[in-house]
Amino acid sequence: MESLEGEREIAQRVPSWMEVATSGPVVRRALVYLVVVGTILVAINHGDALLQGDIDGTRLLKIFLTPLVPYLVSTLSSVSAIRQQVRARAPMGD
Repeated sequence: MESLEGEREIAQRVPSWMEVATSGPVVRRALVYLVVVGTILVAINHGDALLQGDIDGTRLLKIFLTPLVPYLVSTLSSVSAIRQQVRARAPMGD
């Protein structure tokens, strides 16, 4: 019974996934990755088509979605690391 109460206390102290994902530092870090890594990925994956002017609706959608990958990876890893760190720091009841 005591163990269950301890787990509930820890769960109450750990911020929700969405709370961490929308926090300023996590969003700023993810936006930096979106711009830097996303630009590189767009250049690698779509650069030739952009230079040739070979742009259609499907290509535009892919170009738009490409930078979201590093944004999502950064957000997922940041949220996981932060929540794990909070859990590790939470005092464990005897």
